[in-house]
Amino acid sequence: MLKEIEAKFRELYNQEPVVVRSPGRVNLIGEHTDYNEGFVLPAAINKEMFFAMAPNGTNTFRAYSFNLEERADFDLSQVKPSDMGWANYLLGVVAQLQRAGHNVKGFDVVFGGNVPIGAGLSSSAALECGMAFGLNEIFGFGIEKLTLVKMAQKAEHEYAGVMCGIMDQFASMFGKRDHAIKLDCRSLEYAYYHLAMEDYRIVLCDTQVKHSLASSEYNTRRKECEAGVAILHRYYPEVLSLRGATLDMLAQHQQEFDPVVYRRCTYVVSENNRVEAACADLARGDMKSFGKRMYASHEGLQHDYEVSCPELDFLVEQAKRSDKVLGARMMGGGFGGCTINLVQIDALDTFVQQMEQAYQQRFGITLKTYIAEIVDGSSFAE
Repeated sequence: MLKEIEAKFRELYNQEPVVVRSPGRVNLIGEHTDYNEGFVLPAAINKEMFFAMAPNGTNTFRAYSFNLEERADFDLSQVKPSDMGWANYLLGVVAQLQRAGHNVKGFDVVFGGNVPIGAGLSSSAALECGMAFGLNEIFGFGIEKLTLVKMAQKAEHEYAGVMCGIMDQFASMFGKRDHAIKLDCRSLEYAYYHLAMEDYRIVLCDTQVKHSLASSEYNTRRKECEAGVAILHRYYPEVLSLRGATLDMLAQHQQEFDPVVYRRCTYVVSENNRVEAACADLARGDMKSFGKRMYASHEGLQHDYEVSCPELDFLVEQAKRSDKVLGARMMGGGFGGCTINLVQIDALDTFVQQMEQAYQQRFGITLKTYIAEIVDGSSFAE
């Protein structure tokens, strides 16, 4: 695809491009902790967006979406949201660069990729980060990576209208081959942990469903977490988010909590603890323990945070039956989307076949599966 994108660029714009790649991501453990200022453990994967780009000496940004076969031109003196959905991810980045005082001159871009849309692998973050990385390179702005990440996140907030946390863009830009990133969503400090994946692959099982509860329940969960923080803050003034809370604090004041709010808060505090423990597992090279924590994470999401759904639960239960699977859990906001599974390489075909068969039998839906490897973040394409 990369070669085809380069060829399309030469055909359309008659010049040589700079070529950039930007990956999607998975989150191994640490779900719904980001907006509670907690820890997450994402990794960049080899489902990527590719960009062929070059300045064009005008005041126009000319774009071509390789996957959709759509073209559009935009005047850089009046950048504003567009009716074309895909264009907003790119325009949002341009707007952020302009706001920061960078002179974005006219340029051409052909982009496309193999990040599945709607599977929770952050195709939008891959688009934004690739665009930011590419423009920084072709115009020599010299912007550091963390600033590009924040610009990409802002682009999503303001032009795509999605109030995402920073994890997706951070993982896309800062990914490192064969490593997960432990990201502190409060301080943005991060550390890399080696994943001993020689004998394993990540398999994503896409339920192909998205229950309509997703967005309303997401807002409800945020409010429930805030309600819990408000109670704890009265006794522990230093607790400003669930990141600052402990299970002991919650237990001390359980009688003051609505039972549902108590379960929500218990899940988040436990999940933060799980991320810390999972990183200790990786430091020891103990992938078996790491996998068990993934199962525990799913259990918490299913019963305490209640953001799973029958399709996700079924897939995790199926995964548990195989001794070739180290761990599995739902990934992302919930109510549909993917499960993430750590599967032994020698069992990949059998695993995928069994999961597809069981899912088809139970729900009458064709399961989509993706096998992923952990790769570097945004960079020049080779």
